[in-house]
Amino acid sequence: MKDQSQKRHIAKTITWRIIGTLDTIMLSWIISGDPTTGLKIGLAEIITKMALYYFHERAWFKINLSRDGKVLESRKRHIAKTFTWRLIGTLDTIILAWLISGNPLTGLKIGLAEVVTKMILYYLHERFWYKSDFGLSTRKPKEKFL
Repeated sequence: MKDQSQKRHIAKTITWRIIGTLDTIMLSWIISGDPTTGLKIGLAEIITKMALYYFHERAWFKINLSRDGKVLESRKRHIAKTFTWRLIGTLDTIILAWLISGNPLTGLKIGLAEVVTKMILYYLHERFWYKSDFGLSTRKPKEKFL
């Protein structure tokens, strides 16, 4: 994993943000009942979430969960990344939705709804990228997808 490039992390950031923004817009619209509120929350998150996701990805790249000096690339690592990212993402969503809607309960509802949808989407995104060679100079043999 040491041969991963920042180009890969940036591409992962962008693809995840597209998926995440669409999910946020839809959930915010459904929960608030207002498509404009949904768009405002989703668009505000583009900036905050891309920065937070990039730094989360870089931190996990530097975390050496290893055996015998080899970084573990496993479902356990992807699940751990899923939970740490979801915690950061949910707090960001709750705060932004509260500020934009003016209602703390709306922020909480949107944030809690995202816990389920985003964790599933994020895990699938991680597994997809694990199978991708984009941004890697060398690649280990691949395991089964899911």
